[in-house]
Amino acid sequence: MNSINFTEFLSLVISSPPLAITTLLTLGVILVNGWTDAPNAIATCVSTRAIRPKAAIIMAAIFNFFGVLVMSAINSQVAQTIYNIADFGGDPKAALIALCAAMFAIVVWATAAWKFGIPTSESHALIAGVSGAAIALQGSFKGINGAEWIKVLYGLLLSTLLGFFAGFITVRIVEAIFKNIDRRKTFGFFKNAQIFGGASMAFMHGAQDGQKFIGVFLLGVFLSMGQAETTSFDIPLWLIVLCSVVMAVGTSIGGYRIIKAVGMDMVKLETYQGFSADLASAGCLLLSSLTGLPVSTTHTKTTSMMGVAASRRIKSVNWSVVKEMVATWLLTFPGCGLIGYLMVKLFLYIF
Repeated sequence: MNSINFTEFLSLVISSPPLAITTLLTLGVILVNGWTDAPNAIATCVSTRAIRPKAAIIMAAIFNFFGVLVMSAINSQVAQTIYNIADFGGDPKAALIALCAAMFAIVVWATAAWKFGIPTSESHALIAGVSGAAIALQGSFKGINGAEWIKVLYGLLLSTLLGFFAGFITVRIVEAIFKNIDRRKTFGFFKNAQIFGGASMAFMHGAQDGQKFIGVFLLGVFLSMGQAETTSFDIPLWLIVLCSVVMAVGTSIGGYRIIKAVGMDMVKLETYQGFSADLASAGCLLLSSLTGLPVSTTHTKTTSMMGVAASRRIKSVNWSVVKEMVATWLLTFPGCGLIGYLMVKLFLYIF
C-alpha cells in the first residue's frame, strides 16, 4: 500500500503550487466540517446543561482525534470508499485542478448553510462536490464509480431510518428500566451518562467524517505525485493529527449556532432522552463504520433525536425546523454537485 511521511508531504507542497492550494482548500473543508458537523455530537449534552459548551468542545476535539486514530487502525474502509468514489484518472494535473474546484464548492455550500444555522451534511456535500467535479473532468457519468455510490445510498438509508427507529426504541428501553425509580434521583446518573454519550458521538464523528476527509486529502497527494491509478493506501499518523486539530478549531469557531439549531430549537430533551439519542446514534455510526458505509453524522444524530422525541408524542418535534433541514439535505446532492461541476469548468479555463 502507498503512504507518505510528513517530510515528503512538505517537499511536495513546496514544489507543487496546485497541491498547496488543494491542501489549503481541503483543510478549509475540514474546518467547515468542524463548525457545522462536529457540534451535532455534543448538541444534546450542552442543551440539557450536562456540560458547559467550552468543556464540550474540548471533549469533542479529544474524542474526534481518538475516533480517527482507532477506527483507522481497525477499519479504514470509509476512507477507501470516499477515495474511490469518483474517477480522477487520466491527466494528474487536470485532476488536481478538478479536486481544488470540488473543495471550493464544498466550502461555499457549507458556509452558506452555516450562515443560516442549518446543520447541513458535510458528508453529502463532500460526496456531491467530488462527484460533480469528476463528471465535469471526464465529460460524462463515467467519472462516477457506481459500486462505491451504492454504499452512499445504503448509508443514506441507514442514517435516516435506522437513526430514527434506534432513537425511538432506545429511549423506550431506558424508560422501561427506570420506570419505578424517582426521576429526581436519576438526574445525576443521566447527567454523567450524557457526557459519556457526547464523548461517544464525538468519537464516532471522528471515525466517520475524519476518514472521509483523509481519503480526499490523500487523493490530492497521490495526484500531485502523478499516481492517478493508486487505489489503496495506509493512513499516516501525522495526517490523523492534522485533521483532528483543524476539525477541533472549526468546532470552537462556530459550534454554538448549530448546537442551538439541533439541541435547542428542533426538540426539547431531558437528560435521559439526550443520553438515549446519543447512544442510539453512536451505535448506528459504529455499525456503518465497521461495514465501510459512509453515512452522515448529521442525519444520524438528528433523526435519532427525532425518534426519541416522537416516542412521547409527534408534536414534541419542531417540524418547521425539520423541514428546513430536510430541504437542505435534499438540495445538497444536486446543489453542491452542480457547483462542483461549474467550478471545475471555470478552474480548468483559468488554469
